[in-house]
Amino acid sequence: MEQRKGLIIITAASLLAGAGGMYGGMSLLDAFERDTEDGVAIEGGPLSDRLHKVEVAYDLIADKYVEEVDKGELVEGAIQGMLDTLEDPYSMYMDARTASQFNDSLGSSFQGIGAEVTVMDGKLLIVAPFKNSPAEKAGLRPNDQILKVDGETITGLDLYEATLKIRGEKGSKVELEIMREGLSDPVKVSVKRDEIPLETVHSDVKNENGKHYGVIEVSSFSENTSKDFKKQLSELEEKGLAGLVIDVRGNPGGLLSSVNEMLDELVTQDKPYVQVQERNGDTLKYFSENKEKKSYPITVLVDEGSASASEILAGALKEAGDYPLIGTKTFGKGTVQQPVPMGDGSNIKLTMFKWLTPEGNWIHKKGIEPNIHVKQPAYFYAHPLQAEKPLVREMNNEQVKNAQEMLQGLGYNPARSDGYFNNSTETAVKNFQKKHELEASGKIDSETASKLQEEIYKAVKDEKNDVQLKAALEYLKRVN
Repeated sequence: MEQRKGLIIITAASLLAGAGGMYGGMSLLDAFERDTEDGVAIEGGPLSDRLHKVEVAYDLIADKYVEEVDKGELVEGAIQGMLDTLEDPYSMYMDARTASQFNDSLGSSFQGIGAEVTVMDGKLLIVAPFKNSPAEKAGLRPNDQILKVDGETITGLDLYEATLKIRGEKGSKVELEIMREGLSDPVKVSVKRDEIPLETVHSDVKNENGKHYGVIEVSSFSENTSKDFKKQLSELEEKGLAGLVIDVRGNPGGLLSSVNEMLDELVTQDKPYVQVQERNGDTLKYFSENKEKKSYPITVLVDEGSASASEILAGALKEAGDYPLIGTKTFGKGTVQQPVPMGDGSNIKLTMFKWLTPEGNWIHKKGIEPNIHVKQPAYFYAHPLQAEKPLVREMNNEQVKNAQEMLQGLGYNPARSDGYFNNSTETAVKNFQKKHELEASGKIDSETASKLQEEIYKAVKDEKNDVQLKAALEYLKRVN
């Protein structure tokens, strides 16, 4: 197949809850011709025979329906209906108003809860909360299903409509009712919206046995991500790197052009770093021009929140770079969307391609398995704790179990984590309350629950508890 320099396609980063979404990159100008200013060029001139029924239906409803109808809404309804038949959560229509709000969100920051959402099998799911975001602090996790927003069901809403309900001004609160694997009943999570900055690259140096190991965390792929990555990598290399950890855990994707530029720096020309499969089955392979590998070992941290563009990066580094992935299986999004303007401010974002790993694997709905599987401690996965009524002795339910896992993770030893609130659990709660200057009642009221949630978040963010990062550094030391 044809070899090309660079990856000239557009991908969708799905949706930033509170921002309305993000996508962009370069276009497949050679895949199809379109007028990007005046709208879509329709081949064949007038409506074909296949569209005759649509034209008849439009005229019938517009002229004969018992009440006056908005003809523009009829057209948009027809477009939405066609897209609905695809049963593809990533193909969607945005009217002019929604598209405008969407484009306004593509700045250096946005206001919201800081989580990316998508629709899968008819369910509104969180792909990943952004690092250090209100969503993450509130305990939201990848694959949480959102059932209600502020008490209102989101059933029947499309992805953008649901997202507009979640977004909002800094300082305001939104209550999400979520369902999560492992829970028998939904839980309500209150999230305080904030300003979400889009600084996507953060680097650090770990000094181990006199050697320098670089850690670069990439939280999403925005316009400046590749530039910032190269700058910070260069600064780390000047210090003399013995190894590098690239952390894309919780990275929901973004601009594929940024991934392209980063991979050109990290893999060689020996294998394609990604393949793009067209509708007719033809596959285009994309190669780096880099001839030599880095002089130091590299490993990549991934988890269930690593999706889309970050999976392209992970798949390329695993299969083309022969660098190990450490962590848990990734999200599994293997399609590419092209946003096409419709000429009136609206657009259709349509799935047009599959992307494959260097070895030709399609990871859609499967994810990428790490080479070294490492799961975080149990309290990293504790469910959001709610105490609308105080949790007290002799109770036996999931909320008590959540609290016990949190107490155990924080070192208060409730002696059990099966959901039964016994004497040992009460003692652990009292010790926690004393430590944090709360009334030592032994009951988990809303104040104690909130403090537990806050302390768990601190523990999760404390690097000394990050066993996946420790595993990555240990790997680098072993191969050095």
